[in-house]
Amino acid sequence: MRILLDYRPALRQRTGVGEYVHELARALAASSPPDEALLLFSSSWKDRLRPDVIPGVTVVDRRIPVKALNLLWHRLGWPDAGSLARARLDVAHSAHPLLMPARNAAAVVTVHDLDFLDHPERTRDEIRRDYPALAASHARRADRVVAVSKHTAAEVTRRLGVAPDRISICSPGRPGWERREAEPPAGYILFFGTLEPRKNVGTLVDAYAHLVARRPETPRLMLAGGLTPAAESIERRVSEPPVAGRVDLPGYIDPRDREDLYRGALVLVMPSHTEGFGIPALEAMTIGVPVVAANRGALPEVVGSAGRLIDPDDPVALAAALEAVVFDRPTRDGMRQAGWREARRYDWSLTARQTRDAWSAAMDARRRRRG
Repeated sequence: MRILLDYRPALRQRTGVGEYVHELARALAASSPPDEALLLFSSSWKDRLRPDVIPGVTVVDRRIPVKALNLLWHRLGWPDAGSLARARLDVAHSAHPLLMPARNAAAVVTVHDLDFLDHPERTRDEIRRDYPALAASHARRADRVVAVSKHTAAEVTRRLGVAPDRISICSPGRPGWERREAEPPAGYILFFGTLEPRKNVGTLVDAYAHLVARRPETPRLMLAGGLTPAAESIERRVSEPPVAGRVDLPGYIDPRDREDLYRGALVLVMPSHTEGFGIPALEAMTIGVPVVAANRGALPEVVGSAGRLIDPDDPVALAAALEAVVFDRPTRDGMRQAGWREARRYDWSLTARQTRDAWSAAMDARRRRRG
């Protein structure tokens, strides 16, 4: 069986979707049965995917500008993915809601979230052009839809019209990091994610300013993640009183440095308007970092009993939640223990098994469709 997995989101900076694709590919390669061949697909004019990026898989690296290929795939359904891979494919698995066209293979799409339907202005030009117009039809045409959480699966049914029995839930797994028994002596309040509008960083800065005004001994705020053009206003705001000199903006964090980033944190805060899953929350809980998160999207599902949930539109409530965690050691101790328990629910080997089940269901659906 040959499966072509779209690896392009992980080619350069591995943010949420890229991290999911990379770790899924690693888990699949580590548990591959003898009759399975996993092919990682990459396309770029200038960026090359290393042949040894994941041992045990075959890399299909084509020198085609990714924007040009997406335009051809999304609007014309051409060229055929099997032709690009130069292989007979059994499954073509897209990392996004839009299909990779493959005439002779079962088609699987992955939905991480549907924020682009309600807020296209938060997305880049290519997504704004194609996703809102095409996602529903592509998801309904796919032989199987993978969703990364129960929340996202329910949204795929409600918003895209895909029956629940055509959806597989394949959530991310926890990283293989050791638990942290002791807190850092000078921990910071951590936000980790791309600084973009849907992450709601502006409300976090407002909440932090409110907390600093009340409690000048409040720890530093670390806003870690790639800076988008929309982040310019955040950079200006953190340079002004009362938070001037108290906020760090280290930019994109290399995957090799992520564990150390969490180990230095006193608490992780995720005030996002929406998250299809929320990998930083899971990574923080794995180590034992308390989580303060928005009561929106999949975050309540992921943090379970381990997190403090807040209204992301209320900076005063967010400040109060941070104060309750940052200045109360017993609260943090309890959240650390609960975080370890919640994180155990997520394992990449389980994700790999669920993904293979989705491939099998997709192939069965395609056989039934063809009669």
